[in-house]
Amino acid sequence: MPLYEHVFLARQDVTQQQVEALTKEYSDVITEGGGKITKTEYWGLKGLAFKIKKSRKAHYSLLNIEAPAAAVAEMERRMGLSTDVIRFITLRVEELESEPSIMMRKQDRDERGGDRGGFRGGDRGGFRGGDRGGFRGGDRGGDRGGFRDGGGEGGSTFRARPPREGGDSRPPRDGDRGPRPPRPAFRDNKPDGGNTGSEG
Repeated sequence: MPLYEHVFLARQDVTQQQVEALTKEYSDVITEGGGKITKTEYWGLKGLAFKIKKSRKAHYSLLNIEAPAAAVAEMERRMGLSTDVIRFITLRVEELESEPSIMMRKQDRDERGGDRGGFRGGDRGGFRGGDRGGFRGGDRGGDRGGFRDGGGEGGSTFRARPPREGGDSRPPRDGDRGPRPPRPAFRDNKPDGGNTGSEG
């Protein structure tokens, strides 16, 4: 039987219990169609990259499905009719993962609280400094600038290039053609000043 990974997004104002009830409802549709659900995961309420049907957040849920295409099509049809489901995607895969998905492993890592730098700083830099610099200076910022400690020259990190020795003695480039000649006076989009000979 074909194997599918299916993720659906439920509206932000439904509860987790309602999302689990939706998951159970769609699992029953699959089993009625002759398939089975091998794994379900609730990923939680997460922010969306953009508004979908006036929602800024959504409940994410994953289903690993082993079912005929007709059962999956019926489940998708019912999801399209549901007002609680705002988006879904079904992907056919070669094999299903038996271990927790990457989203569940990420949640476990977040719960353990490992600080890996990035925006929070730590020893890797990031936006809050640390011993590798970042935007606030740190060891590397010093007199080279950075956004916060500017280097003592009025806060600017711009360094002017020193002037060339011997003036401007560089050879002309292809783009250096000299000054442009003056343009002819155009009037009414005609080069002769708009005179057509029939003034009167």
